Amino acid sequence: SLSFSISFLFYIHGFSISTLAVLALAFAQALAYDPSPLQDFCVADLNSPIFINGFVCKNPNLVTAQDFFASGLNIAGNTQNKVGFNVTLVNVQRLPGLNTLGVSIARLDYAPNGLNPLHTHPRATEILTVIRGTLLVGFVTSSPNNTLFQRVLRPGDVFVFPIGLIHFQLNVGRGPAVAISGFNSQNPGLIVIADAVFGSNPPIPVQVLEKSFQVGQNVIQELQAQFK
Repeated sequence: SLSFSISFLFYIHGFSISTLAVLALAFAQALAYDPSPLQDFCVADLNSPIFINGFVCKNPNLVTAQDFFASGLNIAGNTQNKVGFNVTLVNVQRLPGLNTLGVSIARLDYAPNGLNPLHTHPRATEILTVIRGTLLVGFVTSSPNNTLFQRVLRPGDVFVFPIGLIHFQLNVGRGPAVAISGFNSQNPGLIVIADAVFGSNPPIPVQVLEKSFQVGQNVIQELQAQFK
C-alpha cells in the first residue's frame, strides 16, 4: 500500500518512528477535506467558545434526535431579487449532526430567467439534480485552457461541478425551476465571483481591476457601484 511503501522508504533511510508518525499525520490531513469522525457522531456544539477547524463535539449524553433533523426543503425560496434565484442550504450550522460527516444539501429555486451567478465552492464538489423546469448549467476548467463544459438539464437529470471550479445555473424554461444539490462537505463555502471582485470590503484597488479586466476606470467604478 502507499502508506506501507512510504513507511518502508523512510525506515531504510534511518528516519525515526516519531518522524514517520508526524509525516503520516501530514499526509492524512492533506488527503482529507472535512475532519473524519472517530466515533459514531460528533454533533456540533455551536455555542462553544473554542475555535477549531470545524466544531467542538457536543456532549453525547446531551444529544437528541433533533440534532440530526432539519425541515423546510419543501418550501420554495424567495426569488424576488436581482438575479431571480434563492438557495436554502442545510449545512452544519443548520443541522449540527452533520459535523465531521462531510455532507450537506441545498434546495435551489429559480424564477423564469433566474440565474445562480458564477460562483465556486472552495471546500466541496457539488452534484445537482433537477426536480422541476429546465436549466442550462456549466463550469469552467482551470487555466491555461479555461474550457467551458455546459449542458441543458431537465427533471431527473444530474450534473456534477468539481470542487473549486467556477460554475453557474440559468433557468431557460418557461416557468420556475427547482433543483436539489448535494455537497461533500459539512460547510462547502460560497464565493460569488462578481460579489468578491467588485464588492470586496475594502474595495480592490481600481488599478488592479482595470489591468485585470482590460477596461477603463469608469467601467470598473460602475461595476463596483452595483455591489455597494
